Amino acid sequence: MNFNLIKGKFTIEDARQINPLVLAYIGDSVYEVFVRAYLVEKNRDMSVHKLHKKAIEFVKAHAQSEFIKKLEDKLNEEEIYFFKRGRNSKSATTPKNADIQEYRFATGFESLIGFLYITEQSERLEYLLNTIVDLHANGGI
Repeated sequence: MNFNLIKGKFTIEDARQINPLVLAYIGDSVYEVFVRAYLVEKNRDMSVHKLHKKAIEFVKAHAQSEFIKKLEDKLNEEEIYFFKRGRNSKSATTPKNADIQEYRFATGFESLIGFLYITEQSERLEYLLNTIVDLHANGGI
C-alpha cells in the first residue's frame, strides 16, 4: 500500500477549491487515526473497549468544539480561514449527540485538520494535535 498517495498532490490553492465538508471528511479520519495511535502508545495493555471509550473523549463533537476554541488564538490567518469555512458549511446531516453549534465547530476543526493534512503541513498538524493531547491531559477539556 502506498502511504504517500497524496504527496505533492494538493497545493493550498487546490485546498481552497475543495468543499470544506470534504476537508472535514479527511480531517475526521486523520484525527481519529492520531487519537487511536496516541491512546495505544500510552495504554498498550488496555482492552479495545476501554481504548474506544477513551477515544470518544477526544473525537466527540463537544470535545472537538472545546479543543478548537482553546486553539483559536494559536491559529494563523489561513488556518482560521479553513476552520471558518468548515464551521459555516451547511451539512446534510444533523448531530445526534451534540448541539448544532458544537457540531459546526467540530466540522470546522475537522476541516482544518484535513487542510493541514492534504497540504502536507506535518509540523503544524503535529503541533496542534500535540497541543490537544496536552489540553486533555491537563484537564483543559
